[in-house]
Amino acid sequence: MPEELTYEQALEQLDLSLRSLEEGNLSLEDALKAVEDARKYLLICEARLDEAKRKIEVRPAGEGEDGPPAPADPDEPETLFGP
Repeated sequence: MPEELTYEQALEQLDLSLRSLEEGNLSLEDALKAVEDARKYLLICEARLDEAKRKIEVRPAGEGEDGPPAPADPDEPETLFGP
């Protein structure tokens, strides 16, 4: 069942659906089916990404376990996950 796919599996299936459309060798009926399948796999990918985002905990600055954060280096780009 497609809803049970992992992100990676759904992404691979999405890629296969899109490749079959790009090749242009499908009948109209098969092309419509490939588009329908691609939409399903895209929704699964989006759902898995949303689940992952909800699991990520971002702490406000100064609330780390090791005390206050180190001063920012102006030459380093700011990142979400720190050093």
